[in-house]
Amino acid sequence: MSPVTLLRDAPLRTLLGACLPGGGRARLSILIYHRVLATHDPLQPDIPDAALFRRHMHLLARQFRPLPLLEAVRRLREGSLPARAVCVTFDDGYADNAAIALPLLQQSGVPATFFVSTGFLEGGRMFNDTVFEVVRRLPEGTLSPDEVPGLDAPLAIGAGAASRIAAAHALIGAVKYLEPAGRQAVVGRLAARVRDLPDDLMMTHAQLRALHAAGMEIGGHTVSHPILTRTPAAVARAEIAGGRAGLEALIDAPVRSFAYPNGKPGADYGPEHVAMVRELGFDCAVVTSHGVSVAATDPYQLARFTPWDRSESRFQLRMLRNSRRLHLAA
Repeated sequence: MSPVTLLRDAPLRTLLGACLPGGGRARLSILIYHRVLATHDPLQPDIPDAALFRRHMHLLARQFRPLPLLEAVRRLREGSLPARAVCVTFDDGYADNAAIALPLLQQSGVPATFFVSTGFLEGGRMFNDTVFEVVRRLPEGTLSPDEVPGLDAPLAIGAGAASRIAAAHALIGAVKYLEPAGRQAVVGRLAARVRDLPDDLMMTHAQLRALHAAGMEIGGHTVSHPILTRTPAAVARAEIAGGRAGLEALIDAPVRSFAYPNGKPGADYGPEHVAMVRELGFDCAVVTSHGVSVAATDPYQLARFTPWDRSESRFQLRMLRNSRRLHLAA
């Protein structure tokens, strides 16, 4: 590391230490990632590529104290969390987590927790990925509200990336909160309009075991990634318990943490689902509310966010801003 880097990092670490203190006043930052691509994808510009993710992890290793999630949560409760503590988490179970992210995490010495939905392992594909891959392949034209319930008006599919990004997000928004069978039917009809959709986006069982063997934590994320608030209580409980059971069978180890699918309080999960996770014996659970968690935060509703920026300075600025937002969710 050059003297210039040391001079830049030292005052920043002091500032971060003030914003993210340890001990009894500790504040814990938890970051969310989903995928790490080999190269930049113009259709999904917010997904980091390998070069950007490498920079993120090197920055965390230099300026923060990366910890495994379960250790960080335990130390937060005990009052022994170090200053500048941060955890890295991944949702869903993408194959590139093992193929691309894992080596970069190991190079940087950054631990991570991977929340995996078991129903998509070995060749499955999540509905949002189907939408993006369909939109990538569709010819120019329009989709009507008759074809996609939830659309308010015909949706243009243009030639450029901006048009297709907008179309993909509009389609996801239209179908995301449909009941599961209806959502699958709509997405299935879209998929039937194109050819050669990828079937290798999600992890294999071997890749999941490789993550665990490398010392990474594996967490529960249900079986089929349902919106829990739109799911009958008995089915929601079975999804949470079944996802954990499937993971434990694959890695032959306890699964002690959980991530609520989508994770927005009230919209995606409710108090009854928090109670289920607690009653099923998980040690902690994470959501997608921005902010930092403190000792008073409900350990079954820990905050997470990701500073989606390609610039190191903006990444740092977002981390600092996020440190000012306390998340209690009690």
